[in-house]
Amino acid sequence: MISLYIKRLSFGQVLSSFLLLFLVLLWIVPTVGLFVSSFRDKDQLAITGWWTALSTTERNEFRRTGTKDDQVQLGEKYIISGNFFDAGGKIIQTFSTSFKNLTEYNSGETAKFKDGSLFTLHADGEYQWVSNTPFKHKRGKRVFYVAKVPPTFSLDNYREVLKAEGVGQSFINTLKVTIPATVIPIMIASFAAYAFAWMKFPGRQFLFVTVVGLLVVPLQMSLIPLLSIYNEIGNYFGVSAKSYPGIWFAHTGFGLPLAIYLLRNYIGSLPREIIESARMDGATHMQIFSRIVLPLSVPALASFCIFQFLWVWNDLLVALVFLGKKDDQIVLTSKLRELLGSRGDNWEILTSSAFISIIIPLIVFFALQRYFVRGLVTGSVKS
Repeated sequence: MISLYIKRLSFGQVLSSFLLLFLVLLWIVPTVGLFVSSFRDKDQLAITGWWTALSTTERNEFRRTGTKDDQVQLGEKYIISGNFFDAGGKIIQTFSTSFKNLTEYNSGETAKFKDGSLFTLHADGEYQWVSNTPFKHKRGKRVFYVAKVPPTFSLDNYREVLKAEGVGQSFINTLKVTIPATVIPIMIASFAAYAFAWMKFPGRQFLFVTVVGLLVVPLQMSLIPLLSIYNEIGNYFGVSAKSYPGIWFAHTGFGLPLAIYLLRNYIGSLPREIIESARMDGATHMQIFSRIVLPLSVPALASFCIFQFLWVWNDLLVALVFLGKKDDQIVLTSKLRELLGSRGDNWEILTSSAFISIIIPLIVFFALQRYFVRGLVTGSVKS
């Protein structure tokens, strides 16, 4: 069946299908790599790529033995023993007391030190250091070894992020920013889109062209002027400009041009007969908008909802400018950036924090994705 279907397709259709498949895989591979890395041990992340996650790797490490306080006397012998590994899994191949020759002894062999003491290191990390005289080492002796490390997966990276102080509150703060900053522009844009599509008033085309032109205005260009206006308003009313209403209106202003453009194209493509029939029955513009246009515009509203929600949820710049960094205001993106540190410490938590931050956007996208393409395409080719 598949071969017959392929034969009916032209060369161009087959080529475009393979090209589309290639592009999909090209986008999926980094996400898969990020997902796999989020469960890997941070030591493995530092030395190997995610594509080696299922293979055993070799690692050069060193540990210190116990000190004189850990020695035990058995007969005439003094023994320091222990294990270099906190958990099983690693297998020691060779070891040495010098980093210049890591293959000096095989695991299980006994090394004789200059003071006459004997040191044995087994493959599972167990060691015994035996001496005829009491140990006087205040610090443990360094032992270098080559170990085979099997692939290990855990939730440690996720636990580190979720247990960090303030992450839960920043998650709630992000919801406080994102939900109103998505709902408000949808409400305003839907009214404006209906007016541009079905109402006649002076300057309608000029105003619509102006709105579309605002799509090309860089966000960074308007941040400082807008913040200055907010500060003046805040000083006039005696309130801080860096508050939730301030960032709601900022995201609303930045999102309105695209919202009006998308919704106007969709609402303008609705059948004229339905609108004219409602008018002949005596329906007002508000009745037509609320009872006819809005129910028919759900795909377009859902499409913009996805765009706006993802943009606001992943925003860092606008949140830093228009919102404070107090515990009751800091958003998730800013909090995760602080966990990383200015010097890049704990960079391994980036993989897990990335997936924690996209949980809610994924839920929103998959809940509304059936409307996504329909809302974007409808009306886009109308003359």
